[in-house]
Amino acid sequence: MAVNENIVVGLDIGTTKICAVVGEVSGDEINIIGIGTHPSIGLRKGVVVDIESTVESIKKAVEEAELMAGCEIRSVYAGIAGGHITSFNSRGIIAVKGPEITAVDVERVIDAARAVAIPMDREVIHVLPQEYIVDDQAGIQNPVGMAGVRLEAKIHIITGAVTSAHNLVKCANKSGLDVCDIVLESLASGEAVLSPEERELGTALIDLGGGTSDLAIFARKNIRHTFVLALGGNNLTNDIAVGLRAPLSEAEKIKKKYGACVTRNINPEEIIEVPGMGGRKARKLPRQILGEILEPRMEEIFELTKREIIRVGMEHVPASGVVLTGGTAILEGTTEIAEAVFSLPTRLGTPTGISGLVDVVNNPMYATGVGLVLYGAKNQSEKKFRIRDRNIFNRLVARMKRWFKDVL
Repeated sequence: MAVNENIVVGLDIGTTKICAVVGEVSGDEINIIGIGTHPSIGLRKGVVVDIESTVESIKKAVEEAELMAGCEIRSVYAGIAGGHITSFNSRGIIAVKGPEITAVDVERVIDAARAVAIPMDREVIHVLPQEYIVDDQAGIQNPVGMAGVRLEAKIHIITGAVTSAHNLVKCANKSGLDVCDIVLESLASGEAVLSPEERELGTALIDLGGGTSDLAIFARKNIRHTFVLALGGNNLTNDIAVGLRAPLSEAEKIKKKYGACVTRNINPEEIIEVPGMGGRKARKLPRQILGEILEPRMEEIFELTKREIIRVGMEHVPASGVVLTGGTAILEGTTEIAEAVFSLPTRLGTPTGISGLVDVVNNPMYATGVGLVLYGAKNQSEKKFRIRDRNIFNRLVARMKRWFKDVL
């Protein structure tokens, strides 16, 4: 198969599924030309627990995407999630040397802001500028070319456990793929499902996955806060399995086929069949029982997310409302519960801003995969974050080479 240079591939390594999305970049347009999915076996709550199983799942998803797109996949933008992800805000100040602010000054102030003590077992995944302040003038998005004597930057730093990130890259490498960048999944989903107006006014994006629920708060076009809750669709499946005394595989099928989160909306006369365990007979139960199992768990996920928003003092930031995405968001009644908990307008987020296989990916479960493609297309020219460059000496040498290049 041919290798197309204009191709960007997003690899969503999730707890329940591995999804590879192939996008072709032509000018400003992203054309989705291939998609491959395969059940994920070797992950738990977004973290790799079995490398060989994960590698097999990645290979199968990538092969499917290659066949559909008719091209060879060599490098990917991989999504990362899990309870080990933490984030915090930081700020840095520098004196401007020249008559106006240059790109080098911006780089210096971001370096000053990210000069914070990070434990040895953690790796910086993203450094996201929120705003710049030039001589007490706040709210500046791009200060290059402006006159000023003091430049200040507010940034958002996202970190993850070194081991979890390395295992993710290792799985991709063992599948014969090079990892261009590792991207936080909620950040990628935001690229795919949020409109410019929502990013500007303020939105809480909640990515309801199988193993985790990821929160990202956007305002004034930038990310303000991120949070990963280690609860997701698998907890709902487990609740059904325990509540109905059904095998996990059957509980997952029941959830997808009959699952509804608001009990009062379910017809009390509707009956579902639950297969028995260990050769026992199948039982017939009212469908309402599913609502009674799923509603409290869904409320708990949203309540814990709301508690985090209040903890960081951002309850008034998502002025435009809440956007739900991810496979679990498809469950009937999810948006209704979110509206009740957050007291904010809520909608389902599906990928936008793309062409090609729009009908195929027009589903919240593909938001992260499509978002990774959009992120990759936007950040292709920038320096790549390579988690394999762990050797601090190599990093120091690379940075010194850059300094000398700037001086000479």
